[in-house]
Amino acid sequence: MKKPTLLVSACLLGQPVRYDGQSKPLSSPQWEALRQRWDLIPVCPECLGGLPTPRPAAEIIDGAGDDVLDGTARIRTGNGSDVTQEFIAGAQRALEIARESGCAQALLKANSPSCGNRQIYDGSFSSRLREGQGVAASLLSQHGIRVWNEEDIGTLLNRQDGQASE
Repeated sequence: MKKPTLLVSACLLGQPVRYDGQSKPLSSPQWEALRQRWDLIPVCPECLGGLPTPRPAAEIIDGAGDDVLDGTARIRTGNGSDVTQEFIAGAQRALEIARESGCAQALLKANSPSCGNRQIYDGSFSSRLREGQGVAASLLSQHGIRVWNEEDIGTLLNRQDGQASE
């Protein structure tokens, strides 16, 4: 029987694609448990949108991912460069990959302006979090793809059918 697919932030799988050129890899037991249940499909929406690694940190200004998608919020780097279009393009490409791969779920990096599923940085570049989703997480959610973050792995793995839901 073919395993279901799971879209996963590439940085969680050890790929050095974060803004600072680092990764945030899952522990070996977590990674192995996921790999046994799903075919893992790595993505980095920011890289897919054409941003380099490393790159300046970016935050959503005056909103969250859904606001960026509807044009009422922007994404800027700490030095003021607007990277909104790159984030939107990367989110769209991540959605295409999820659809092409048959992913019903995604495991994304918490707090990221692309991938955060519950909280994101507040736009002040002061490490303060606020409620909201990142751009890719929001777009995936809008299209029926369930988004989890690395803090949800226990819940995700405890589901019996591999197609977790809350």
